[in-house]
Amino acid sequence: MRASVLVSEYLVYIPAAIILNRKLGRIRGLSSWESSVALVAVLMQPATILIDHAHFQYNTVMLGFTLASISSILAGRALWGCVFFVAALCYKQMALYYAPAMFAYLVGICAVQGFNFSRFFSIAVVTIMSFAVCFAPLLLGSIYDQYRGISAFTAREALLPPLLAELPISFNEQSWYFPPLLQLTQSIHRIFPFARGLFEDKVANMWCAIHTAHKLTQYPLGQMQRISTVVTLISILPSTMTISLFPRAELLPWAMASTAWGFYLCSFQVHEKSVLLPLLPMTILLGSDGGLGTELRAWIGWANMLGVWTLFPLLKRDELRMPYGVLTLLWSYLLGLPPTSLSLYFGRQSSNGGLNILTKLVHLGFYVVMIAWHMGEAFVPPPEGKPDLWVVLNVLIGFAGF
Repeated sequence: MRASVLVSEYLVYIPAAIILNRKLGRIRGLSSWESSVALVAVLMQPATILIDHAHFQYNTVMLGFTLASISSILAGRALWGCVFFVAALCYKQMALYYAPAMFAYLVGICAVQGFNFSRFFSIAVVTIMSFAVCFAPLLLGSIYDQYRGISAFTAREALLPPLLAELPISFNEQSWYFPPLLQLTQSIHRIFPFARGLFEDKVANMWCAIHTAHKLTQYPLGQMQRISTVVTLISILPSTMTISLFPRAELLPWAMASTAWGFYLCSFQVHEKSVLLPLLPMTILLGSDGGLGTELRAWIGWANMLGVWTLFPLLKRDELRMPYGVLTLLWSYLLGLPPTSLSLYFGRQSSNGGLNILTKLVHLGFYVVMIAWHMGEAFVPPPEGKPDLWVVLNVLIGFAGF
């Protein structure tokens, strides 16, 4: 089973990453050495490797389709970009973190320089048809089950999706259209898991950080859903407005990273592994103009190191401390980051158009805190009344950094 993760990565993620990296390199005129280093940094991203190959997930398939979508748009093939992005959404709904940026960009290319109806119509048709192809096996299968006399559910109250149950229309459960309608509404219900709670376990986002000091469980779940939705929309508004008003393809990774951070920090039902989504579009920027320069490399590297550090409590439960240490140190060595190198902050690189003093203080301060946290977590047992002390500190420090 674990080999299937590797196979799917070689079939989808790695080819998409190579094609996008080469496209960015050609656009910006980067040398083959710079493009190669950036590509290795993307493929060796420690958080992605540890979650997919050690924690055992298939996130790289969804991320690969997303990279293919960005690459198609950079090549001027917006329709293929829609196809690949729909594939990412249908494979794993976490790709919704990127959807506002993608939607805003597509609206922008259709509307900013005069409304282009033919482009808008073709994008709409291709997107709808792509969703239809992805959902066709599920919907047709439910119709075939109905034909064979297999009931869609056995207990109406237990299995009827809330979206369908709340409609002011009664449906004939024996009709041919009811099974696909049931499957469609059930899929939508699963895509938006509001019934599962505000956050998953202990994750370095706003709600979990606030919950450590002020218990949010005292508020009605519906109220927290509305609050989190409003806060998330506010957090993604600047980037979506920018990419919509100035729809330049090279800005798309920036906008996708921004909206993904907004969802990770503010949205409803966030899992620790969701940090992979904002980290990917940030990391592919290493292959763009100035990506391996001092400032971008320092910020992208710091975000990745902080991101994988926030995953440590999850990885520890899976007994992955050794792979975590090895992969993280190898990646930091590749990009010349602390704790393996201080060249970005001191020395020749820092003196030639390097980082300002505030950036140095923030980055190095967090690196020191992360190392100190590891030392404390390894050697200092938490008090009896606070068994999750180190995990909570991880959440608070991670949220502050993000």
